Amino acid sequence: MEMLSNLSLGFAVAFQLNNLLYSLVGVLLGTVVGILPGLGPLATIAMLLPMTYGLDPVASLIMLAGIYYGSQYGGSTTAILVNLPGESSSAVTTIDGYKMAQKGRAGPALAAAALSSFVAGSAATILIAFLARPLTTVALSFGPAEYFSLMVIGLVSSVALASGSLPKAIAMILLGLLLGSSGTDAYTGTPRFTFGYFELLDGIDFVAIAVGIYGIGEILRNLESARAERPIVAAVTNLWPTREDLKRILGPTARGTILGSILGVLPGGGALLSSFVAYNVEKKVSRNSHEFGHGAIEGVAAPEAANNAGAQTSFIPMLALGIPSNVVMALMIGAMIMQGIVPGPGVIATQPNLFWGLIASMWIGNAFLIILNLPLIGLWVWFLRIPYAVLFPAIIAFCCIGIYSVNNSAFAVYIATAAGLIGYILVRLDCEPAPFILGFILSPMLEDHFRRAMLLAQGDWTIFVSRPISAALLLIAALALAVVTRPAVARKRQDVFTEE
Repeated sequence: MEMLSNLSLGFAVAFQLNNLLYSLVGVLLGTVVGILPGLGPLATIAMLLPMTYGLDPVASLIMLAGIYYGSQYGGSTTAILVNLPGESSSAVTTIDGYKMAQKGRAGPALAAAALSSFVAGSAATILIAFLARPLTTVALSFGPAEYFSLMVIGLVSSVALASGSLPKAIAMILLGLLLGSSGTDAYTGTPRFTFGYFELLDGIDFVAIAVGIYGIGEILRNLESARAERPIVAAVTNLWPTREDLKRILGPTARGTILGSILGVLPGGGALLSSFVAYNVEKKVSRNSHEFGHGAIEGVAAPEAANNAGAQTSFIPMLALGIPSNVVMALMIGAMIMQGIVPGPGVIATQPNLFWGLIASMWIGNAFLIILNLPLIGLWVWFLRIPYAVLFPAIIAFCCIGIYSVNNSAFAVYIATAAGLIGYILVRLDCEPAPFILGFILSPMLEDHFRRAMLLAQGDWTIFVSRPISAALLLIAALALAVVTRPAVARKRQDVFTEE
């Protein structure tokens, strides 16, 4: 009964005209950035953070969330029509989606992607509504020691996000923690790492860092590898799938939804891992496994259901615990902090309109996507023909205007420019920015909870292991770190034995 009351509150908020408009804008933007190669939800959300500063918190988060799960829809369009995934989680869709397009079945492939994404998104939204509240209730009993241990799990999860060198990932976390601690010490009033600049007394601006690394830095990287030629787009005819197609996508959609919902909650899971796992599972269990790689419609439905479900269930740890399961969720937490909202389990009690309104808006956003995506396929094909050389100057100008508008300070633009160059250099050095961003966001919260716990325990550090929940969370973090580091250690030992 309470769940129905909460959901009715959420839908009342989500159906407000202002919030409906921003949900529509979010999913449309998400579709566009998913379609355009070289852009993505991460860079787009980072670039739009300044624009959300003056918006209502509910409207801004609804729009940013729409961009994220909307991009999963858009990424499938380029994967099917051009054999080029507009979004990394749609890479698997190219295998069978483009083969279907070459056989003149681009329409059914697009419809299968849209329908499976809608079903998965709707199911994942229901799962969020049921799981977020119990997790929040448990987390409300946490003290500073438990919160500190929870932040440690968040930092360990950031190691899981890195697919490259483990030492480089740890170095990026430490750099993020260091820069995140700049500004005025909240307990003593002492300036830290300000280098004499009064603009840094409030710390390094998160928006400038995010826009620089994921906006400007991404543009610099794309300019290096941007294609000069226009892509050849497959023709689209007969959009609606046959009855046989619908029967064949039913099982894959259900299995992809379940896998995506589970993997989306895990640190480092989300849409990308979900789509790969769902495709491999479907390839093994499908009766038509011999068609995979040659245009199997199951190879489109399963990963598309999984990546959309994974994208949406990744909101569960962010909403319930204040812990980001991926970098996009870290940016969402940054957006909450910008709006003066303390992320964590207290949000459901202090901001019920935001909490339940955001959940309800996800279902509405998925409905918008299924209604808009297929009828507007001609518009999406036109977007595919826009050269990147035309896009990037407008994007850079948009970034700079947005950063300046937040603080009315040119200093923030300088920080963003420096962050863009640093982000580009990091990518060139195979140092992934994701652990850095997570470390940067978690740094102030980690320090605050640590110092509060130590004050309450009068300097006795054993408080972190003497309290059962805190000790259990630290044990989970240690086990997770062991699991993450084991492959790297095994490779190192193998290299040593090979040299001998």
